[in-house]
Amino acid sequence: MKRIHAFEFEDLHWFPKNLRNYMTDFLQFGSNTFDIYKSVIPILDKGVKSTGNNKIIDIASGGGGGLIKLAEHLKKNNPTLKITLSDYYPNIDAFKRTKSKMPDMFDFIDYPVDAMNVPSELKGFRTQFISLHHFKPENAKAIFQNAIDTNQPIGVFEPQQRNIKSMIPMLLSPITVILMTPFIRPFKLGRILFTYLIPILPLFILWDGVVSVLRTYTVPELKEMISELNNSNNFDWEIEVKKGKPSEILYVLGLPKEN
Repeated sequence: MKRIHAFEFEDLHWFPKNLRNYMTDFLQFGSNTFDIYKSVIPILDKGVKSTGNNKIIDIASGGGGGLIKLAEHLKKNNPTLKITLSDYYPNIDAFKRTKSKMPDMFDFIDYPVDAMNVPSELKGFRTQFISLHHFKPENAKAIFQNAIDTNQPIGVFEPQQRNIKSMIPMLLSPITVILMTPFIRPFKLGRILFTYLIPILPLFILWDGVVSVLRTYTVPELKEMISELNNSNNFDWEIEVKKGKPSEILYVLGLPKEN
């Protein structure tokens, strides 16, 4: 399946903020409900241990809620871990809700953070969940290059691959949206309105879901991308697909080599 970098509504700067937030709320609700990243906990632990400061700097966090379940797992073996949420379009209300659930663990940045040029003061294990596919190849390379240039470990995780197996759930997503929406909190009248009475949210999520599969990089593409970076040999790299339920997780882990 050839990679196609079509547009996603979430990426459009003019796209209404409330609709973007409803869409990220849905993704985060699904992530937590089905605990889709549970299989990569050991990989996250490895990344955190490499930082020296026990911090995760999450990039392109959306609303941040998708990390709550992960945080619960990570806290068992690392109760002092700190997670900072950030995004180019920060959803401050959602960040605050996430922080309120685990205030000793979460914090957030209230200004736009560019994944390709992360502020130097944000030091820690950089993570990205279901977001790398939003970036064109040259921009995805810039994300990894920035991590190398600043000597910060990075982990990128995608719960889909560019294949038919991943496409099927996306094609069925309107049904999933309709079934799951009543359980998403906090309750938003607009979410109900645009799901059932004016059903544009299921269509937007269907489009973005299908396009996200078409945009997702393969393991060989990611390996080639990493090989083209300046000083990539200063890092140890893992680029694999982690088997697990309910999702197989495609991931890239880059850790600075010890001097």
